[in-house]
Amino acid sequence: MNIKILGTGCPKCKTLEKLITEVVSENNFDAEISRVEDIVQIMNYGVMGTPGLVINEKVVVSGRVPSKKEIIKLINKNNNV
Repeated sequence: MNIKILGTGCPKCKTLEKLITEVVSENNFDAEISRVEDIVQIMNYGVMGTPGLVINEKVVVSGRVPSKKEIIKLINKNNNV
């Protein structure tokens, strides 16, 4: 599974990255986590408000930081491996 955090490095983006890392580790998800900081690449995903969360190339959240519980649900729902 591929998870991307879209954001330019603002506090919310860093919080989302920390939460994603914790959720993946705590739940033993097999995931590659990466950050996309280039504004043009972020806009290519259609995200106008950061942070954004992309799972397997599908934007699942933008403009807010989801809870750990919501992140788990999103990963389970979008993990088509």
